[in-house]
Amino acid sequence: MTLAVRYTSARTLDTAPATLSTPGPGEVELAPAYVGICGTDLHIFHGDMDARVAAPAVLGHEMSGRVVRVGPEVEGWQPGDAVTVMPLRWDDICPACRAGHQHVCQHLDFIGIDSPGAMQQRWIVPASTLVRLPDALPLDRAALVEPTAVAVHDVGRAEVAEGEKVVVVGGGPVGILIALVARAAGADVRVVELSAHRRLLAEELGLATWDPAADDVPALVTQWTGDAGADVAFEVSGAAGGVDTAVDVLGVRGRLCLVAIHPRPREVNLHRFFWRELTLVGARLYDRSDFERAVALVADGTIPADRLISKVVPLTQAPAAFEALEGGGDVMKILVDCTDDTQGATV
Repeated sequence: MTLAVRYTSARTLDTAPATLSTPGPGEVELAPAYVGICGTDLHIFHGDMDARVAAPAVLGHEMSGRVVRVGPEVEGWQPGDAVTVMPLRWDDICPACRAGHQHVCQHLDFIGIDSPGAMQQRWIVPASTLVRLPDALPLDRAALVEPTAVAVHDVGRAEVAEGEKVVVVGGGPVGILIALVARAAGADVRVVELSAHRRLLAEELGLATWDPAADDVPALVTQWTGDAGADVAFEVSGAAGGVDTAVDVLGVRGRLCLVAIHPRPREVNLHRFFWRELTLVGARLYDRSDFERAVALVADGTIPADRLISKVVPLTQAPAAFEALEGGGDVMKILVDCTDDTQGATV
């Protein structure tokens, strides 16, 4: 019997037996090892995505694991291979795909949201979604490749260059990853975060931080940049105040990269966009080159994935882990160990 964590209704998850099928043509069967819980998973848990998610739904898209079986017409993969999954399935015929933007396909199947995800002991996916992992990379750290790929894509969309001044508004997992990737690109980075716990972790990773509750962030940016303003700001907080801060810190022709999912429209100071000729860019998901870059950054330690993992819990304790993450500030990343369904855990 294999087990899966399923979303059944708002604020309700269960752990139930999963139906195990045989991989078909072009498919592989995986044994997920570790699956990260992300902000999108929490949105599903809260019932905010019921119009899109068909319950009961197996969650999870930040994962690492190994190939168990390969289906017909699959080449280049064999049982035992260490992999992660780029959880995107596109149609290749819509205008976005035809323009070369498959990752924002107009009929995108985001695996783990629109179709069954990785939080189960066996998982069948298209072989085309597999991304190879180095044998020496521990699988718990490899579970952070997917959110690192998000950060790589975001930094690329913002065109961060060496020597630029970058402000990251929001120091959760993705915000910290963006800051680390931007630093690796040669930028001078500041992280704006309310949580003292998250600021401390960022500082332990060598990142400078500001507390927006105690600090006048725009004034600090003015001082830091010699009155020029930041070159790039990333809005990762998802809060109205975060939007204001991200706009206010930018200098002339600065770039604002919108990363957070805002569930409702926000007021934006468009006069500042006019006055300083600012640019707003959206950043959603990733492509294969972002994933491959993310694997390299995690493998070589540029992304200290082990420092971002707050807890690892067995599959049967995943529902409690979702509740723990609602507290936010004192937890960074919780991984679900899909190889262990027998041991208890404290969350």
